[in-house]
Amino acid sequence: MALSLDYVARETGTNLWRNRLMTVAAVLTVAVSLSLVGAALLLKQGVSTATTRWKGGVQLAVFMQPQAPPDQTRAVGDKLGSMQLVKRTTFCDQACSYKEFRTMFANQPDLVQSAAPADLPPSFRVVARDANHVQQVGSTLKPFAGVRNVVYAKQSVDTLLRVTGIAQAVLLSVAVVLLAAAAVLILNAIRMAIFARRREVAVMKLVGATNWFIRVPYMLEGVIQGLGGAFVAVCVVAVVSFLLRYSVQHYDVTLFQSIVVSGHDLFLTELAVLLMGIVVGAGGSALGVRRFLEV
Repeated sequence: MALSLDYVARETGTNLWRNRLMTVAAVLTVAVSLSLVGAALLLKQGVSTATTRWKGGVQLAVFMQPQAPPDQTRAVGDKLGSMQLVKRTTFCDQACSYKEFRTMFANQPDLVQSAAPADLPPSFRVVARDANHVQQVGSTLKPFAGVRNVVYAKQSVDTLLRVTGIAQAVLLSVAVVLLAAAAVLILNAIRMAIFARRREVAVMKLVGATNWFIRVPYMLEGVIQGLGGAFVAVCVVAVVSFLLRYSVQHYDVTLFQSIVVSGHDLFLTELAVLLMGIVVGAGGSALGVRRFLEV
């Protein structure tokens, strides 16, 4: 027998309607679990953006005045190069600073458009040989002409990474448990659908129906449940991201200014959530068909 779209759609719809309570439970479980996964991914991307300038173990940033003469910048660089307490120094010019600025504030296009490379300060990124010497290095450089500010961020960044790492681990752990529960619910829904139509399945085999002819509607049922839950999760993640971005743009919510992700990152996260929903639905239904449909 050849599969037809009309047959597959009709059989899938019938199965979903007969087990509608189980279907709703599976969709909601997938939605909650994938919402947690999406939140964890967005949190990870936001922290990565917020810590852009501190990657590579940078412990100290020496910001120069935007219009500092080259000789003043060179004097600070020479001093850093001669200090035994300094392990490594990287210079970020105004073009580099503007690129970082655009990345960190991609969620605030008005702010990005209002600034130009010449408005942003160049900086030296410093890694000390010993973390205990960071304060000493900064104090030495503060009096230099052209130095605008010295920022110590190693401890703050480490704390941020540690706290968000724990939050991500908790979110993902709960999400994994819920995804497993969702897969079991989908599996049970498939099993109930097969059991309710076991005589019909036997008759179809007798008249020459192939294994895939019988399996496809049941497998598609699981995929639809997973995709339905993923779609709800995508909407939840999008709404939360929008509310955070709106709060940053219209209110002075400094807590979220650095961790709100860009539209591109949000799109990639939602795409990942949709794919995970399909995988969970397909996996649960495939296992259910294989285990309970003896064809």
